[in-house]
Amino acid sequence: MDRPRILIADDHTLVAEAFKSLIEPEYQVVKVVADGKSLLAAAMELKPDVVLLDLSMPLLNGLDAGQELKKLLPKTKLIILTMNEDTDVASKALRQWSSGYLLKKSAGVELKRAIGEVLRGHSYVTPSIAQKLIDEFIRNPQHQRSKELTKRQRQVLQLLAEGHSMKEAASLLNIAVRTIAFHKYRIMEDFGLKTNSDLVRFAMKEHLISEV
Repeated sequence: MDRPRILIADDHTLVAEAFKSLIEPEYQVVKVVADGKSLLAAAMELKPDVVLLDLSMPLLNGLDAGQELKKLLPKTKLIILTMNEDTDVASKALRQWSSGYLLKKSAGVELKRAIGEVLRGHSYVTPSIAQKLIDEFIRNPQHQRSKELTKRQRQVLQLLAEGHSMKEAASLLNIAVRTIAFHKYRIMEDFGLKTNSDLVRFAMKEHLISEV
């Protein structure tokens, strides 16, 4: 019987290799990648059964990569492995595309169980996050933010916050520099940002880049 095929996406090489060692030989790890764009390319080529992905990755963060991947490969199961305990992030991902949400600090114990659950068509959420989601729903079931970034705004914001120039961001996204500038200043206007430092802090708040 063929082993389920797993793709791992994490920009911390030691962490990714640790996860690989943990799940082999029960599962076949077909590839390990280190950024969101490489994840999309590898997934389209290899069509794995399960993708394990971090949220904080360069070039394209895990939230946006996961959402795009679910459209491209709807049958592939996606499990988030992260240090992020933000219930808003977990809730959004689980509603839209993720079948599992694990914290890295507990993943060693739960990872195989989570993979097994999602392959059977179920969801798996690490218990501490599941409890926080329940508590948050009870306190404020209608919670929504009035303004949301568009997909393109998220892409632009991540690249600029990572330190790419507007010209570099335009090249990476294959759009005009003036389009990058338009999105940048629209984001700053809509969310009350005044400086590039504000832009970076906002990207951290949106979990597009890791806090430093």
